[in-house]
Amino acid sequence: MSAATALLPLATSGSEDLGGLAGFAVDLMEKLGGPGAGLAVALENLFPPIPSEVILPFAGFAASRGDFTLVGAIFWTTLGSLVGAWAMYGIGAGLGRRRMYAVWARVPLVKTEDLEKTEAWFARHGGKAVFLGRMVPIFRSLISVPAGLERMSFGLFTLYTVAGSLIWNSVFVLAGYGLGEQWDTVGPYVGTFQNVVIALVVAAIGFFVVTRVRGIRAEKRAGGPTA
Repeated sequence: MSAATALLPLATSGSEDLGGLAGFAVDLMEKLGGPGAGLAVALENLFPPIPSEVILPFAGFAASRGDFTLVGAIFWTTLGSLVGAWAMYGIGAGLGRRRMYAVWARVPLVKTEDLEKTEAWFARHGGKAVFLGRMVPIFRSLISVPAGLERMSFGLFTLYTVAGSLIWNSVFVLAGYGLGEQWDTVGPYVGTFQNVVIALVVAAIGFFVVTRVRGIRAEKRAGGPTA
């Protein structure tokens, strides 16, 4: 039984959406080998519902069975991460700061100065944000968009993306390689980490909204500006 065949029962045992996406990723690796793993990871950067917790450990498992080498698994998945990040960077660069400000002006409760502060922060810490962001669920692909918006040096963006992606991908590919037939046990841990990130993001948004609404009400009571 091939490694890809071994995954198919698991790919169809979860929700219908997850099964279809997991099966699609497995099919790419079955047909194309290492490059298929890279393509699946590139698509995961553009379409986050494609489960990286399936792609990366399974690529390691496939390497452990000799479908391709361990170095090849890490190389192709990291290259896929980079290609996907380049695409997201291009989306940000194409959007441009003028459109970004136009969109931002329509978002309730936010001010232009909020965006200006964010830009100033990214100008100082963009490299670290890209590097660390590549190792955080949800932000892994999204962090490339502000890098493009701010026209971060493409060379530096590539360097930080490769470094962060190499660490993230290596951890999960090696986990799948070491766990062998038990590679799928990695998924629940990634899911828990992602849920924690989502909870923190929701909490941060909630704190911002409550604080901003209180500030607006205080300005109204004081007869000041309401912007």
